[in-house]
Amino acid sequence: MSAAIDIGSITCITMILAVLFKPQIKVKRFFIDTYWPIALMGALLLVVFKSISFKEIAQGLTADTAINPIKILVLFISMTVLSIFLDEVGFFQYLANATLKKAKSSQFMLFTYLYMTVSVLTIFTSNDIIVLTFTPFICYFAKNANISAIPYLVAQFVAANTWSLMLVIGNPTNIYLATSYGISFIEYTKVMLLPTIAAGLTAFLVLWLLFRNQLKKEINPSIEHIKIADRPSLIIGLIHLGLCTVILVLSSYIKIEMWPVSLAFAISLFVCITISKLIQKKKLTLLASCIKRAPWQLIPFVISMFIIVLALDKYKVTDNIAGFFGIGNVTYKYGLSSFLTANLINNIPMSVLYSSIAENLPATLVNKGVYGSIIGSNIGAFLTPVGALAGIMWTSILKKHEIKYTFLDFIKYGVIISVPTILASLFILDIVLK
Repeated sequence: MSAAIDIGSITCITMILAVLFKPQIKVKRFFIDTYWPIALMGALLLVVFKSISFKEIAQGLTADTAINPIKILVLFISMTVLSIFLDEVGFFQYLANATLKKAKSSQFMLFTYLYMTVSVLTIFTSNDIIVLTFTPFICYFAKNANISAIPYLVAQFVAANTWSLMLVIGNPTNIYLATSYGISFIEYTKVMLLPTIAAGLTAFLVLWLLFRNQLKKEINPSIEHIKIADRPSLIIGLIHLGLCTVILVLSSYIKIEMWPVSLAFAISLFVCITISKLIQKKKLTLLASCIKRAPWQLIPFVISMFIIVLALDKYKVTDNIAGFFGIGNVTYKYGLSSFLTANLINNIPMSVLYSSIAENLPATLVNKGVYGSIIGSNIGAFLTPVGALAGIMWTSILKKHEIKYTFLDFIKYGVIISVPTILASLFILDIVLK
């Protein structure tokens, strides 16, 4: 038991230190993220010190249950690939440019339109992809217009990690926690609709109060004209994402799990685009870029963290944590503690851990614990850069564009925005689940 706790703790601490101070290492021509090899090493050490056996790991990974991490990873990566494809054909950049045009000379309207655009997109696509696509665009635009990029950057990062709560496909943590408890697409949306709206409106109000003085100045930027060069591919991509979302909505009624649906549409997209490009006698560079950008590093990361939690679960560590939480004020205890824990160990490991902790709750309280943890995992992403992997990538993009946004700046804005946002969201969630 002691070895499992020690190895798990050291792995998480080392991983966070690496994410903060050495997020990548260069091996020849390639850059490798440091967080997943550390998690993998931690999982291997548990086997070496006999805290868990290969047989127990195999049973956990092959179990025909909702908590199977393989199914969860297939669902997340498939949905992310659909989003990456739309990004590769220039869809998100086109929408960002259209947003800038519509705002004209008003910074407040630009701020509002940007928040709304990111919010809508992040509901139906990957919030990480939206953040990574819009950030460089905002940096270039702000420099060109001679205005501060900070209000817009903070707004889009907050919007992407708040409105991602609405649908189960909005965030890998939603997918992991919800599917671990067999929560269907429809059931999830019914519960999270009002808490998401409460969180989104609260976040926008706080953002406006924070930046209202900076947004008073009028702008006169030169906006470049952006066209979608490959319209057939865009149409194919939008059809696949739209139909996939519809089938996911209906999956609980037609008795199909979500992961094979998303996988089938990802495969179908690749087949359709391959045929389209062969007919046009063009190269398959679009698909190659999608494969290259897919978050494959999450496979060893999530599986390694799953193994660590399996070991902790074996020695009743998660039971003890659940006992410490008790069964009173479950929504707030799980929501706020997951919000803080995500910023100690990152929101993906936190979700794996909390999926196990919530198993100890009485059946009548499980939903409060699970949904509370989901809210904590999303909103925790903008408390500190540690909260989500997108936060680390986001700050690195800002450095490349020479935009000063320190760790303390992140925490300053994070505390001011995230605390009222999570409290509003948990308050509404508690009412919905009563």
